Amino acid sequence: MTLQEITAVVGGAVHDAAQDVTVTAPVVFDSRRVEAGGMYVALPGERVDGHDYAAQAIEAGAAAVLASRPVGVPAVVVDDVPAAYGQLARAVVDRLPQTTVIGITGSVGKTSTKDILAQVLPAWGATVANRASNNNELGLPYTVTRATVDTRYLVLEMGARGIGHVAYLTRIAPPTVSVVTRVGHAHLGEFGSVENIAQAKGEIVEALPDAGDGGLAVLNGDDALVAAMASRTGARVLTYGIDNLADVRAESVTVDELGRAGFRLVHDGQAAEVRLRLYGLHQASNALAAATVALGLGHPIEAVAEAVSQAEAVSPGRMQVSTRADGVTVINDAYNAAPDAMRAALRALHAMAGGGRRAVAVLGEMAELGEHAAQVHREIGQQVAEIGAGWLVAIGGADAEQYATGAAGTGTTVDRASNVAEAWELLRDGLRPGDVVLVKAANSAGLLALADKLIEEPGAVTAQA
Repeated sequence: MTLQEITAVVGGAVHDAAQDVTVTAPVVFDSRRVEAGGMYVALPGERVDGHDYAAQAIEAGAAAVLASRPVGVPAVVVDDVPAAYGQLARAVVDRLPQTTVIGITGSVGKTSTKDILAQVLPAWGATVANRASNNNELGLPYTVTRATVDTRYLVLEMGARGIGHVAYLTRIAPPTVSVVTRVGHAHLGEFGSVENIAQAKGEIVEALPDAGDGGLAVLNGDDALVAAMASRTGARVLTYGIDNLADVRAESVTVDELGRAGFRLVHDGQAAEVRLRLYGLHQASNALAAATVALGLGHPIEAVAEAVSQAEAVSPGRMQVSTRADGVTVINDAYNAAPDAMRAALRALHAMAGGGRRAVAVLGEMAELGEHAAQVHREIGQQVAEIGAGWLVAIGGADAEQYATGAAGTGTTVDRASNVAEAWELLRDGLRPGDVVLVKAANSAGLLALADKLIEEPGAVTAQA
């Protein structure tokens, strides 16, 4: 798009450049990701101002900058940069009528479902998906502007921190297919109630076209709040789950000695075997969601099952499993933590320890749980004991103390650490060869760095499927 075409979409004016300067690569909000011919979005921040990096972005190859003031280099200047970014992304979507937009949301499982689907759909056409969890009002436009006329599937994870957030994202990229994985307790402190979370997540199905225009809602039939969203759309609905009433089912579910699920994928009188490379029984539901999308798009069940079986963990800190030279297995699931995801990760820890190895839970605090925080952390501590974990290292303040309270008086050894440095000292000295270690917390707890350090010491190799 030329700068003239861009200003027609977003308003504003061109500065320090000719109107026919053309943007031919993604529009990015991180100057380190600038590609030749792309566009840099200058955002004000709490500590840094993106406008200070405008000249650097042009030197790196950007054709122009989207800014709120003239910056001395080619720019489109607008009043509201984030809003203009969304408007530009919508213009890109409108120029891709042959691209199927697939939106995915849910309290837990949306990133894993997105990652699986992004590995399944390329068998039938070029696919673009969010990297990691770029799922907000900045990450989504960035992902959209990576699409080209050759993109057949645009897979978009959509996050929310309040009612109306998903609706806004669907206006940027109106989905033809919408997926809702689960309604849980993530961000409960911000939403106020589970019912409000369901209201917000359901906005993604309300954005669908009717069935006659190709709209498809893929809903978790094992979650009553998600299944009820069928009434909020005129699109075709496919449910998935282990329940026999679901349209797409996982039957005869098994878990191997490494905690990887297998099941028979069943739909419309046909069946195919799936054997996941992903760790944790909860990944069966995520894989089933991805398979349901592919089946709903008309792809054959055998090919879908094979593609799902080949999917691997790709987003950092999402059930990434490594085994060190001393036999210690580290499960790095430290990117984020909601209560349901925490429970699923602990079940995976139990399965991978297999009764013969010591299970070690290294848990940082969960975030945004509001008045429920103390109770939920205490319940997770109780589950640590219930799965038979030999050692709990609880990291953080008052909420981490609740982990310790929940596990106190059981057979689980409990240690407290106020920060990552203290936790590292405990683990460095206390881990035994052969231990299975789960590292999980809210991203703000900073445990990703701890997981990396555990993997690097004393030299790790990635676990082989």
